[in-house]
Amino acid sequence: MKISIESKHLSDGVVVLQPEVFKDERGFFMETFRIDQFQEMGLPIEFVQHNHSGSVKDVVRGLHFQWEPGMGKLMRVPVGSAFLVAVDIRKGSPTFGKWYGREVSSENKLMIYAPPSFARGFAVLSEYAEIQYICTGMYNNKGESGIRWNDDSIGVDWPVKNPILSKKDETAQTLNEWTQRAESDFFTY
Repeated sequence: MKISIESKHLSDGVVVLQPEVFKDERGFFMETFRIDQFQEMGLPIEFVQHNHSGSVKDVVRGLHFQWEPGMGKLMRVPVGSAFLVAVDIRKGSPTFGKWYGREVSSENKLMIYAPPSFARGFAVLSEYAEIQYICTGMYNNKGESGIRWNDDSIGVDWPVKNPILSKKDETAQTLNEWTQRAESDFFTY
């Protein structure tokens, strides 16, 4: 079975992966990670934490990131449908402040990898969705932050009209406020 790169975005930082899916009358089987194939594609091979969340329609989570330690995420949607987003927050990057978003679902079985220097988030499109992500760094609440989901300087075109947000996401800083902080220097292009 083969996992292949479907496309790359934002200076090749964001990678969309398409796993080969074996289907028959019983259902399906697919590999979501293989160290040999990830090495060949130049993707991380050391994942240290696996997260799984469930959310109802119109929930928006993000845009989240972590710098200490840096945390890249390989995200997939095994149940339902969600719009996954990655924003380049690398100072000096030609795609700084630009975003990439894509519908990922249990039907299309796509996976999206975004490295540590990108903020990530999602909006749930189906009545309910589960998002799984394996991470290259372990969670540290003292080295993590977020960018406001609707920051005008980024302009993510969210496919949700009335988002359900946490207080933390509702009051997150702007990209401009983040770049004024010393920690933002961890993400230099």
